[in-house]
Amino acid sequence: MYHSRRRVLTVADAIGAVTQPPANTLAQTRVPASHQATACAGVERQLLSVRSADGTVLAAEAKGDPAAPEILFIHGLRQSRLSWDKQFSDPALAGFRMVRFDLRGHGDSDKPNALESYSDADRWADDVAAVIAATKSRRPILVGWSLGGYVAGAYLRKHGGSGIAGVNLADAVTKLAPDLFTPLTNDFSRTTTSHEFSERVAATPDFLAACFHQPPTGIEFQRMLVVNGMTPRAAYDGFLITSTTDLEAVFAGYDGPILLTHGAHDRLVRHAMAQRIRSLKPGSRLSVFAESGHSPFLRGAETLWA
Repeated sequence: MYHSRRRVLTVADAIGAVTQPPANTLAQTRVPASHQATACAGVERQLLSVRSADGTVLAAEAKGDPAAPEILFIHGLRQSRLSWDKQFSDPALAGFRMVRFDLRGHGDSDKPNALESYSDADRWADDVAAVIAATKSRRPILVGWSLGGYVAGAYLRKHGGSGIAGVNLADAVTKLAPDLFTPLTNDFSRTTTSHEFSERVAATPDFLAACFHQPPTGIEFQRMLVVNGMTPRAAYDGFLITSTTDLEAVFAGYDGPILLTHGAHDRLVRHAMAQRIRSLKPGSRLSVFAESGHSPFLRGAETLWA
C-alpha cells in the first residue's frame, strides 16, 4: 500500500491493548547518581544509564506517563537515539510512554572493542531486555529501524514475544543476504569498515546521505554526521561476521502484529526485505511511502502507524 498522505492510528488500531507484564527481567540495571529528570514539553523525561547482561552500559531515555501504552524505539547503524527526536516531540504520540536508547557502540553508550560484542546476536537481545527492565516497561511496541529491526528480531529470538505488544519494522534488516541489499550497501560494507582511515572518513557522509530521499536540513545533517563519526569500526566489523544472519523465521513465528514501513526510494535495503516478512507473516501489513528513502519516520509519527 502506497501513502502520499498519512493518518495516525490509535493504539487499539495499531497493536491492541497493552496490559501484560514483561516476560524478562534478566538484565541488571544501574541508575547512577547522574540520573536526571527534566521537564520536556510538560512531561517528565528520564535519562538513565542501563547495564546490560555483559556489563555494557547503555544510555537510555524515557518520556511520558508510565501507565500509558509504551513504544521502544531502536535506531539504525551509525545513528543514535536522537534519530527519534521528531517522535519524542510529536503531539500525536503524547498519549504514549516513549523509550529510546543508544545501541552498544553508538552515541553515549559504551563502545566495546571486542568484535564478539557486536557479532553475538544475544548481546543485542540482552540490551533490549535491559532497557525494558530499567524503564519498567510492561509490554512495549518495538520500533526497529534498519539495524534496529535486526536487534528487535534478536530480542524476540532469545527472549520471546510474550512481553511485546507489537513490532514496527522501518526499512529493517531481517536477513543478511546480499540480494536483499542494494549494490551501494554492499560497497559501504567495505568502505565503512576499511582499515584505511581516509577511506572511512570519505565514506561516512556518503553513507549518511544515502539514508535519505529528501535530505534533512544542513544543521540536522551536520549533527547526524557527528553521531556517525562516533561509531567505532569494531561495531561494523563485528556485526558483519555474525553467525545469526537470518531472523525471518523469528518474525514469522511471532504471535503479535507486525507493521512494515518502507520508503519507496530506499537506496540501501531492497523492498524485497519487507515483502518477504509480509509473505511469511500472515496478517502483517506493508506501508510504502512514496516520498521517502531509507528513513521514512523522519517525516514524523504518522509514518510509523499509517
